[in-house]
Amino acid sequence: MEQAYLSIIEAIGEDPKRAGLVDTPRRAASAMRFLMQGYDLDIDAVINDALFPSDSDEMVIVKNIELYSMCEHHLMPFIGKCHVAYLPKGKIIGLSKLARIVDAFARRLQIQENLTNEIANCILEKTAAAGVAVIIEAQHMCIMMRGVEKQNSVMTTSCMLGAFRSSHSTRNEFLSLLK
Repeated sequence: MEQAYLSIIEAIGEDPKRAGLVDTPRRAASAMRFLMQGYDLDIDAVINDALFPSDSDEMVIVKNIELYSMCEHHLMPFIGKCHVAYLPKGKIIGLSKLARIVDAFARRLQIQENLTNEIANCILEKTAAAGVAVIIEAQHMCIMMRGVEKQNSVMTTSCMLGAFRSSHSTRNEFLSLLK
């Protein structure tokens, strides 16, 4: 990976021996490994048995989970927040595990639409909840820094599963609680 970054530096016409760039291929490779660590994570290890029996069947919402991901089309970041809700059915998941699941999927190359669906389906599968809802709002550097250069654009995606899909009142309760 370091060699690839060295080639990129040379291809844009920079001198890789310049003082500020000498260690850049190593630093860039290290940064990319960190940003893509989601590929190496096992979701079951991330959850680490933090599923607990519970009689609660009321909606659980975690709002504003920050996320950082990389667009698979341009290798540029998108940055935003994720809102997660689920309806427990016999068990609850540790609060921090929802944020860790978001991070595990965000730290991969992808598009926001797929990221939203992956998070929702994982939470549904691991918790066996009656429903899961995920909304992501993110700003994409590929539209802000290049192309149309729209600085204030925000992309919003949602995935509604189970009761959040089948019950308008459940979906509306979730959406009203986000405000």
